[in-house]
Amino acid sequence: MPRPNRGAYLKWIEERGCFYIQWYEQGRPRKRSTGFADVRDAEQALSQFIFERQRERVSGPREPGQLLVTDALAYYVEHHADTAADPVRIKQAVKALVPFWLGVLVDGVTKGTCQRYQKVRDKAVATVRRELTTLRAAINYAHSEGLLTRPVPVWLPDKPDSKDRWLTRSEAAALLNAARIGRSDVRAYLPLFIVLGLYTGKRKQAILDLRWPQVDMKNKLIDFRKRDDAGEVKGQTSKRRGRQPIPNRLMTFLRLAHKRRHGDLGYVIHDKGQRILDIGDGKSGSFGTACKRAELSGVTPHTLRHTCGTWLAQKGVPLFQIGGWLDHSDSRTTELYAHHHPDFQGEALEAMNRRK
Repeated sequence: MPRPNRGAYLKWIEERGCFYIQWYEQGRPRKRSTGFADVRDAEQALSQFIFERQRERVSGPREPGQLLVTDALAYYVEHHADTAADPVRIKQAVKALVPFWLGVLVDGVTKGTCQRYQKVRDKAVATVRRELTTLRAAINYAHSEGLLTRPVPVWLPDKPDSKDRWLTRSEAAALLNAARIGRSDVRAYLPLFIVLGLYTGKRKQAILDLRWPQVDMKNKLIDFRKRDDAGEVKGQTSKRRGRQPIPNRLMTFLRLAHKRRHGDLGYVIHDKGQRILDIGDGKSGSFGTACKRAELSGVTPHTLRHTCGTWLAQKGVPLFQIGGWLDHSDSRTTELYAHHHPDFQGEALEAMNRRK
């Protein structure tokens, strides 16, 4: 009689000095080395092993009580992530979600379990909210693709107050100088990334995805719209990407980078021809190192985008034009820059100052 299957689990093999993954197939024991003696590393290896095995098991439609959360996440990564605006961020979120939700069915996603996830994760509210938003998107995607008979609601922590962190001209100069004195490989791409962010206001992933065929040096125009491997424009997501004229100061940087490019079809941000997948955040990666060197706190790659919008507002650019420059799909987002405008509430102030 086949032995009851308890699923994959960790087992310490003394003679090997490391943990093994043990499981049963048709009643027969199977095992695989994790290569780790540390239990935390071994648990991560086990999570990845289970996640990969579950990728092949999804077939539906099923009731929420019949589909594993990790199956929904795996399907979302495999069939949707690479076509999204920021596939790297989606995959990072899924990697964080998997250990907690292992063995949990979709109907086990409740307000209580989501709040426990927030407590166990012990990260910033914005980070947890982004990860749970990815979980919600995966469940909704599973429903839209016919894997689930119905979706379930996913509780999210309240959205934190938006940060009005932007760079002054001197701070921007300090960050750029810090990028220029980093490692030789970083000096080749980080300064260009920074000026692209400051002058175009585009999101990090849009800049990292940019290739030279999208940059019209003759007509001074950049087409940030995402393209497939054949060069065809992909459909827009909620994080829109448009076409934009190139400011003169940015053009100087692009001309120099164009001379040093590795092939006419290559990425604008690269390391010796190799694409840069991520530059980190305000505390890690090449961008984080530059921030520390420049002694800047609270700065992330997204701060460059916010700085661009703030500078435009401070120069008196109408809000609707700022929204177009930043590819905003919602005017309420652009209104966040209103208080930086030199005429902010000017008419109201003038009215209040009148004696009659």
